[in-house]
Amino acid sequence: MFLGSSTCSRRACKRLILPAILSVVSFAAHAGLDHKLAYDQSGIWNRNVQLAIEYSAVAVAAGGALWLGNDTELGHTFWQTVDAEAISAVAAQGMKYAFRRARPNSGLGSNAWFVRGGDSFPSGEVTLQASFVTPFIVNYGRRYPLVWALELLPAYDAMARMKAQAHWQTDVLAGWALGTAVGYFATTWNTPLFVQILPHGLTVGFARRF
Repeated sequence: MFLGSSTCSRRACKRLILPAILSVVSFAAHAGLDHKLAYDQSGIWNRNVQLAIEYSAVAVAAGGALWLGNDTELGHTFWQTVDAEAISAVAAQGMKYAFRRARPNSGLGSNAWFVRGGDSFPSGEVTLQASFVTPFIVNYGRRYPLVWALELLPAYDAMARMKAQAHWQTDVLAGWALGTAVGYFATTWNTPLFVQILPHGLTVGFARRF
């Protein structure tokens, strides 16, 4: 199996990364970073563009994993991405239920937490994009620096969601950090979780079968 390129243990990384996420978000909130952007859904900020990129992240990860299988480095990375997307989606939804923060377009302000129907924190779509790109950056970033350009995906989505007045600045920062952390942890597992639970016929890769 192919392993992630990190040298620190999962336990050590949790002690370092998770407190850092909370510290950054807390600092940003107390620094008054949150403010509502002018509404803009024109051009590249159109909601249909956002959704197309979101669906593409899911389709590319699943398609690449099923086609290549887990026995090649690239295929293994795709399976890590599938793990990261699924786990981070569950984590983000759980945080939405826990914090119940009102969205900017609600008119309640950035300090409206634990309100009925609130689901702004964190941004699930930014979490998805960050979890999608992180395994590729971890596994290939040192050898191919251009891979870092994939960070433009969560950056775009963060700006688009704020322009849609659907998220505050700390929402997208938290989503970006969450997706990155889960994506990183997914690269430290010897065998991706979905490879362990799905039938071998799926994880071996359709490219090999045909």
